[in-house]
Amino acid sequence: MTTWHWVRHGPTHEKTFVGWRDVPADLSDHAQIARLNAHLPREAVLVSSDLIRAAATADVLAHPQRQRLPHDEKLREMDFGLWDGMHFSDVSEQHPELSRAYWTTPGDVAPPQGESWNVAAARVNAAVDRLNALFPDEHIIAVAHFGVILTQIQRALNISATEAFAHKIDNLSATQITVNQTEWSVTHINHFP
Repeated sequence: MTTWHWVRHGPTHEKTFVGWRDVPADLSDHAQIARLNAHLPREAVLVSSDLIRAAATADVLAHPQRQRLPHDEKLREMDFGLWDGMHFSDVSEQHPELSRAYWTTPGDVAPPQGESWNVAAARVNAAVDRLNALFPDEHIIAVAHFGVILTQIQRALNISATEAFAHKIDNLSATQITVNQTEWSVTHINHFP
């Protein structure tokens, strides 16, 4: 059984779409980071997205008993394409039908020059499957992004993308998912230690 401890990176304070754009995380909440660190298993594999907000968050969770893996670009946030860096209201104004469909019927709908939910989920699933095979019966701490974590909640609960979007994933929260061969289960979502 592999136990995943998904951690959403520290806050960016951006008020726009942030996908593959590389913006730093605010890691000044030392008390929350300490509580999160104490909640996570001491002995674990530690991996993160290659985007700086996730990689830097993983760095503050690293210690000698955690095996740090190279950053994994397959654990990046969804690619919002031309929407990355735009305010949500500007996207709604410029692409009203497309932006509505992107959120209300996620699946194959993609932002201009971006990726759909299904494409992002397939990318993340491939990375998770590879790590499950490499580290069976281990704890894996994965520092990633809102969309990435939701893809794995969808997978574990066998729900639609729309249902997955209903879950809240706050910065510096932990979501625990266990994988026992082909059986997935969720222990907690958006947990604040």
